[in-house]
Amino acid sequence: MEKVLNLYKNKGETPLACIVRFKKAFPHYLSVPMTYAGRLDPLAEGVLVVLAGDEVANKDAYLNLPKEYEATILMGVTTDTYDILGIPSEIRLLSKNHESLRTQIKKLEGTFASNYPPYSSKPVHGKPLFMWAREGRLHEIEIPTTTFSVTGVQVSKIIEVSGEKLLAQIKESLCLVMGDFRQEEILEAWKTKIIDSEKYTCVHVHFSVESGTYIRTLAHMSGGTLLALVRTKVGEYKIEDAK
Repeated sequence: MEKVLNLYKNKGETPLACIVRFKKAFPHYLSVPMTYAGRLDPLAEGVLVVLAGDEVANKDAYLNLPKEYEATILMGVTTDTYDILGIPSEIRLLSKNHESLRTQIKKLEGTFASNYPPYSSKPVHGKPLFMWAREGRLHEIEIPTTTFSVTGVQVSKIIEVSGEKLLAQIKESLCLVMGDFRQEEILEAWKTKIIDSEKYTCVHVHFSVESGTYIRTLAHMSGGTLLALVRTKVGEYKIEDAK
């Protein structure tokens, strides 16, 4: 039995659902305790390090591993979750100066303090932040800060996508998400904001980061929201080896 597993979490799955799927495929793990070392958001996919058996007790050693991601950022867009699984509040059409976008995103490289995203599992007064956000009570608490460390930023391409294609991609992604994440409300909100005939700017970025860095927050800081995310590496565990 492998005690450290490199699993591929599908888009829309929760990390727990990924483990359940694995156990169904490999029944000899059914009675084995398992946990994931570093969660992925519902819309993210890619490497999920899962520990089995007595290796579960060593979880902390895996949580601090560096990570790499391929992110697609929808520029000029703000949502309450910092990704497309959120209510859009602002959509600004951008100039087509791609070089200034590259410079803007490159500035994310470095180490700095930032608030946890409001829709995250960080506990505050015994309750995760996303519950405070869903209840409309974020104003009652102080959102804690954490240290972000971005060791590498590389913009691979910048493309323009029609509103029609963008809405279709958002709808497809939302339909994959398991559980109650306000999907119907969110989709209706996107429908009212996106104009089919307009062009929207998407930037593909490779991020190398230390543990604890939220790619959603980096997307928000860049002036956009996260459209898609693939985790390609956690420590020595690579996406091409994921099961």
